[in-house]
Amino acid sequence: MEREAMEFDVVIVGAGPAGLSAACRIMQLAQEKEQEVTVCVVEKGSEVGAHILSGAVLEPRALNELFPTWKEMGAPLTTEVIGDEFFFYMNGEKAVKLPNFMIPKPTHNEGNYIVSIGNVCRWLAEQAEGLGVEVYPGFAASDLLIEDGQVKGIITGDMGISESGEHKDSYMPGMELRAKYTLFAEGCRGHLGKQLISQFKLDDGKDPQHYGIGIKEIWEIPAEQHQEGLVVHGLGWPLSESNSSGGGFLYHAENNQVYIGLITDLNYSNPHLSPFEEFQRWKHHPEVKKYLDGGSRLAYGARALAKGGFNSLPKMHFPGGLLIGCDAGTMNSVKIKGNHTAMKSGMLAAEAVVEALAQGESAPADLADYATKVENSWLHEELYTTRNFSGFMHKFGTWIGAGLVWIDQNIFGGKLPFTLNDTTPDYATLKPASECAKIDYPKPDNVISFDRLSSVFLSNTNHEEDQPCHLTLVDPDVPMAKNYPTWDEPAQRYCPAGVYEVVEDEAGKRFQINGQNCVHCKTCDIKDPSQNIVWVTPEGFGGPNYPNM
Repeated sequence: MEREAMEFDVVIVGAGPAGLSAACRIMQLAQEKEQEVTVCVVEKGSEVGAHILSGAVLEPRALNELFPTWKEMGAPLTTEVIGDEFFFYMNGEKAVKLPNFMIPKPTHNEGNYIVSIGNVCRWLAEQAEGLGVEVYPGFAASDLLIEDGQVKGIITGDMGISESGEHKDSYMPGMELRAKYTLFAEGCRGHLGKQLISQFKLDDGKDPQHYGIGIKEIWEIPAEQHQEGLVVHGLGWPLSESNSSGGGFLYHAENNQVYIGLITDLNYSNPHLSPFEEFQRWKHHPEVKKYLDGGSRLAYGARALAKGGFNSLPKMHFPGGLLIGCDAGTMNSVKIKGNHTAMKSGMLAAEAVVEALAQGESAPADLADYATKVENSWLHEELYTTRNFSGFMHKFGTWIGAGLVWIDQNIFGGKLPFTLNDTTPDYATLKPASECAKIDYPKPDNVISFDRLSSVFLSNTNHEEDQPCHLTLVDPDVPMAKNYPTWDEPAQRYCPAGVYEVVEDEAGKRFQINGQNCVHCKTCDIKDPSQNIVWVTPEGFGGPNYPNM
């Protein structure tokens, strides 16, 4: 069965904030210039928003530019931030609330909104379709179309292939989606973005990208414990006990709901650490638990985030396309926000694309003008002035690092006359298990804390069982031969979904992959110390089905 092919002016991979903003802006500009432009957005989730997970406090700066009348248009931004609180969690019992003047200026949230970014993306998709964009959920972009050194589009994943690689009765070959320009907006650690960065050497001369894993739950809590519009952030315990870094968040949304989560920086060194268990512990802190007592957990999910910032930002253009949003790593780590910057990167991409398409046959293959547009925008200024955040936090630790970030941002406005580089990739930071203290995690009480499998159940994750495993091993013998016992196989702890297990039977210990559980967070692809685990796209529609994350 031959592949069908469809041709568009622009193909966009990923219906997240960056991809959908790019799609909307392309059509707006094309209509202004009376150009005929065809745009297609492919999304691997079962629907737009199904794979979207973010805190999220949204700074509306980019949205104000994209749709100045978004309030009248019914955008799902209804909970304005009314208060900011920031804590240092000293230990499992005590926390110190910081006065506002001690919080780095970019972290303040006046004028921002607590949102479900999944619902914001659903709304953006409606606007895109209204402007004439074709949006195709359930289609995973599995391969690149590269001809004569130029990206010509993507190939969607085949459907109906069995675990053994045979064609089932339901077999359907993927489609070629060809385009003059292809924008990659897959989110953090994009499967195709990773290949493009390597193939076109887009990260030459850059710091390696740095990551965190964000684990999030939605709770409905008693009305008397709810303060709609309150934003709470915190650093310190429990991650500080293992000299790891990251921080917690608790956002009071509408309908007596709170969005709660913990971000664990993936440069941690103790292989016994479990980001999932650290989050469960953190919820028991009195300063957190006081909100959750008597409440019920509604949803669970996890997603990696790219937090290297300006110093880790790869070249974002190459022949035939652009990397935008978190596929490139445009998140502002000081603000703990990446949605407004992702949107802006997509909007700037739209400008570059529409200008090039207007040139017809003489249009350049490589949209180098995009780099100039980024450099002349507030996106560049915002990322440049926060460029030292990762360096401060990773080199000096949570306490001293946070103090240096405050000095950098509040006194110097991010314009200190030096740049701190952080050149150790996150996968290379683990110490041997024998050199690290074991962490004794308490059993979940199933009231405030829970186990992985009951959590994954709340993510509505599902994959067609009889299909090739999308968690591939470059060398099947490496995990047990090298990681165990040196690192005590950390995959069984850093995965927030119980995908990886070390199983012991008569034949001895073996590495087991439960791909059905995967929530597509990409942590394994990032943190595996031997870089042996490679995440590839499963069949379309597979993965979590987040209703409002």
